[in-house]
Amino acid sequence: MFIPLTPLRCLARAADLYGHKEGVVCGERRFTYAGFAARCEQLGSVLVAEGLEPGDRVGYLSFNTHKLLEGYFGVPHTGAIVMPLNVRLTPPELTAILNHSGARFLFYESDFAPLIPYFQRQCPAITKYYPLDDSYEDLLARGVSGRPDIFSIDENSTAELFYTSGSTGTPKGVALSHRTLYLHALSVAVTFHQNDTAIELHTIPLFHANGWGRPQATTLMGARHVMVRRFDPATVFRLIETERATSMSLVPTMANALLNAPDIAAHDYSSLKQVHLGGAASSPELIGRLEKAFGCPCMAGYGLTETAPVVTSARHKGTVVYRDEADRLQHLSAAGWPVPGVAIRVVDAEMRDVPRDMSSIGEVVISGDHVMDGYFREPAATAASMTGSWFHSGDMAVWDEENYVRVVDRKKDIIISGGENISSLEVEHAIAAHPDVLECAVVAAPDGKWGEVPVALVVLKADAQTTKEILSEFLDQRLAKFKQPRRFEFVEGPLPKTGTGKILKRELRERFWAGKQERVQG
Repeated sequence: MFIPLTPLRCLARAADLYGHKEGVVCGERRFTYAGFAARCEQLGSVLVAEGLEPGDRVGYLSFNTHKLLEGYFGVPHTGAIVMPLNVRLTPPELTAILNHSGARFLFYESDFAPLIPYFQRQCPAITKYYPLDDSYEDLLARGVSGRPDIFSIDENSTAELFYTSGSTGTPKGVALSHRTLYLHALSVAVTFHQNDTAIELHTIPLFHANGWGRPQATTLMGARHVMVRRFDPATVFRLIETERATSMSLVPTMANALLNAPDIAAHDYSSLKQVHLGGAASSPELIGRLEKAFGCPCMAGYGLTETAPVVTSARHKGTVVYRDEADRLQHLSAAGWPVPGVAIRVVDAEMRDVPRDMSSIGEVVISGDHVMDGYFREPAATAASMTGSWFHSGDMAVWDEENYVRVVDRKKDIIISGGENISSLEVEHAIAAHPDVLECAVVAAPDGKWGEVPVALVVLKADAQTTKEILSEFLDQRLAKFKQPRRFEFVEGPLPKTGTGKILKRELRERFWAGKQERVQG
């Protein structure tokens, strides 16, 4: 029997099997899965009554709340497309996305109410604005609960639209179908062994790459959602302890913030079973510090907005035997090996596999159920990103015979100095291992002799007195001389980041290259 694949089936399953169970916790509000499902259905019905049509885009300018989570299901309920927006973008950046997407409806939290007159002037396609305040409950009250006819869903139609972070260029809209989202949810659930006793702490912003699949997978398995409205170490510590969270996901900058929070040792983390890292490459040192702090297994993973996003996890593989503790941490900090439904290769410019020797560098290409349908309204960009069924990630990596992949850099961030390829990530991880370093970024700067050389921008911890000489001596034991920065700049933090926590290397690099021509002539 053919039954359309859609994330709406995740919600229906949770309501049928766990209807009386507490499914969503958001501040002081708690909802059973039956109650949550009814709210999603009410939202969908009232949007149809408001004139929403299949294929229309519905923007959400919201932090992590139950209302945004309801949008994940309520909007696709109507055949329309939910579009969570990065709340850290500037008004012009948001305007560009809203206009490119042609969004018709916009939900917004009160924090963003001052921007609405601006959007009303700049975004003519938006016909209705809905504040996510007390009036939202009045809106839902006008709706009726009732499941959509699953057989009316076109599983290949777009359910979600996410715009990339723009860390390496102009943001592009990534279209994810009902089918892609459902298969991704199954893969995430299987990979991370979620069951109905799990309690997922939503530390990752839900505007970021499908919330890493947790909205659908957690619902599918009848686990509990605990919403973290805005990431703050004190809030995260408190919620782990009071809600007995079993898992959370972090990007490295978030992990670093937790590890350096003054009250990290003042809470009970015994409920935690897993901590997942993604969004940027991790280091063995970071994994080790997290495991020590939270007393549970920690592992990295890898994915992109274009892949819904999870495609690998550094979970233990039964055919791999760790040589020692250092080797274990090295494996856990890698991107890892593919999750079910995904195939990954590391290839050269001619799409030939590079040797699996953990030293030959190639580009990560991905095929499988998790790959996007395409970039919204950009067929040329979609075609340029694909070779047959293989999506080009733009990430450079090495791999081994066990299919473990380790990302070494973004293609655009590789530093080519005197003909040698230098991974900015490798240099950053070496610098970050120094106990006085809070965060750092390594970028290419022009050089008359070598073409370009690595430059490190370093933010030190409070009261640290580390100097360039101390860091250079520290790196002598960790990096070949040609990989080491030719210059260190100690800067006041934090470094500029995207809304998803990635350091904006493009912005940091621009100031070194802006006057390149003048320097060459001089």
